[in-house]
Amino acid sequence: MPRPDLQFSHQRLADLYDLGNAGSEDRKFYLSLAGEAPRDVLDLGCGTGLLCLAFAAKGHRVTGVDPAAAMLAVARRAPLGDRVTWVEQTSEEFCTDRVFDLIIMTGHAFQVLLTDQQVEATLATMAKHLKPDGLIAFESRNPAFDWDAIWGRAYEMETPQGHVRAVRRMTDSSRAPEFLSFAWDYHFQDDTLTSHSTLRFLSADTITGFADQAGLHVEAILGDWQGGAFDPNLSREMIFKLRRKGAE
Repeated sequence: MPRPDLQFSHQRLADLYDLGNAGSEDRKFYLSLAGEAPRDVLDLGCGTGLLCLAFAAKGHRVTGVDPAAAMLAVARRAPLGDRVTWVEQTSEEFCTDRVFDLIIMTGHAFQVLLTDQQVEATLATMAKHLKPDGLIAFESRNPAFDWDAIWGRAYEMETPQGHVRAVRRMTDSSRAPEFLSFAWDYHFQDDTLTSHSTLRFLSADTITGFADQAGLHVEAILGDWQGGAFDPNLSREMIFKLRRKGAE
């Protein structure tokens, strides 16, 4: 992964992250993939660890990996934070002797992999650490949509730090639809912090090709969190389920 954006690396912004990212459909989907019996789960790009903590609450053995120390600080101090192994590392560089039943990358973290080399290294990490019958799952956004138009441009938050207004602005669309660059301005009562981001929007076929090179088989591409099939013209989400080749 590239160096974390300010919204992940600055502690003041990391402390607010969960307030603006309270989605639940995706978490329910990923939790369901582990089943009920205790499993070994690896979450790459775990952020503040909400999903890791939910897995731990169900008795799974969880490792959360993220390059942003500020996000992991939030995760560690949460209830059940001591039940998760937290690792400050990028998805490309993470390495352990352990292997996992389920490897996930959520919150569209796959899209912060901006180069082919980062994508290849991350998928290699997944393949290396997957049990023979294990499952990989992650999502990316369908590049067929105009995401600048879809995304909200401002929201307000009442926080322990007081009222905060967050405003998004596009900074570079010259490489759209594959790359979009934008900034979030976080207006506090006493300061303004600006976080710059770039995301990569790869097609389903391109991601499938990268997976194939890593020795992984795309078992399914879903188009929504209810398990509907991916439609390249209608589905905003591309939710990938991968296994090792030969395990399908």
